[in-house]
Amino acid sequence: MGSRERFAVFRDRDFSVFFVGYVTSNLGTSMASVALAFAVLHNDGSPTDLSLVLAARIVPMVLLLLGGGVLGDRLPRRLVMLVADSVRALSQGALAVLLLIGPVPLWVVLTLAACGGVGEALFRPSFDGMVPQLAPKDRLPEANSLLGMAQSAASVGGPALAGVLVAVTSAATVLLVDALSYVVSVGALLMLRAGNQAPDSGGSSMVAELRAGWRAFSAHTWLWTVTLQFTLFNLLVWAPYLVLGPVSAGRSYGGSEAWGLIVGTFGGGSLLGGLLLLGRRPSRPLVVTTLITFLWAAPSAALAVRAPLWTVCAAALAAGVSSAVFNSLWMTTIQQHVPADSLSRVMSYVTFGAYSVGPVGLALAGPLAEQTSIGLILAIGVGWQVLANSVVLMLPAVRNLHAPNADQNESAAENSAESAESSTSDVPAT
Repeated sequence: MGSRERFAVFRDRDFSVFFVGYVTSNLGTSMASVALAFAVLHNDGSPTDLSLVLAARIVPMVLLLLGGGVLGDRLPRRLVMLVADSVRALSQGALAVLLLIGPVPLWVVLTLAACGGVGEALFRPSFDGMVPQLAPKDRLPEANSLLGMAQSAASVGGPALAGVLVAVTSAATVLLVDALSYVVSVGALLMLRAGNQAPDSGGSSMVAELRAGWRAFSAHTWLWTVTLQFTLFNLLVWAPYLVLGPVSAGRSYGGSEAWGLIVGTFGGGSLLGGLLLLGRRPSRPLVVTTLITFLWAAPSAALAVRAPLWTVCAAALAAGVSSAVFNSLWMTTIQQHVPADSLSRVMSYVTFGAYSVGPVGLALAGPLAEQTSIGLILAIGVGWQVLANSVVLMLPAVRNLHAPNADQNESAAENSAESAESSTSDVPAT
């Protein structure tokens, strides 16, 4: 595929406009993740307090994801995303203002973090269902790679910039920038022409739609198996890394600047991974994703042994490459094998499953590390990642799934939709 063809999706006005808003909001979000951690720690917060704040955002997101998936399949997806970004802008803006005024009680931080989780629960399923409406079917792999690269590019500069701004100004300043980035995203969504039509739910109830979404999700062994894998990944690997990474940076590597550098390097790896993948379409995508995500445990391994900062950054770079490759191939695979009219609901089950026990990991990582050690908790996650990936790689449903050819995407999606309609009598017509 020629270099021009790799970027041909930008010829679509709606995708280009959406891309700008997505990059901007992700830049703010990547900055806010660093700012929020050190806002808690600089306010005499403990690792346990940081665990609670991170969990406060994830809990409502997990609880409301399935409802967000139903809304994304029965309401205009653009409308749902507009509401979601408005909620996130208001919650981050309120927290920034309160931090500028003075010390903020922990319960207030927890409440506003939870509001951000509500916005995420509404946004994510509609976003996953919106992408196929913005890009032609034969350009979905490139669209997903470019959106992943947008997130990665934001992750490169955002954390590093946030680390400097937190040190020079305050965490509140960074959170205010994040709130403004959501305002830009709202403006971009208002300019879209796609995603304005409300699907016909056929008068079915939300419960019936959730059941239909579950059938579409559970019909694919590879889909629920990989989702289960990442349910435990978030519990045992990623949640401890998110909590104990900033703590390790503060104790062993100099503070917020070091953590910003580590997270920024991860983002750089994601950008590199997106560039390497752009225009490439492996025939067995899930084999590639499973092999490369062994590297996701690399940063935890480096922090567990208190490796030099450059080693931690190198590990974060490798993990970032694997993250970009996984996200792009995973999303494209789902979009190519799941009917469009149930995509938001299916993705809500995927995200719900992946994050359902994440709050438990976030809440327990700090206290367990205080009772044992940071190195031990991180090492347990590393061992799990190696074991789980090895098991998934042996599954025939993962090894034997092939990507459809570009010229077969449309007919495959149509056949999949027809099959779903004929096999379930109460699937809503959307």
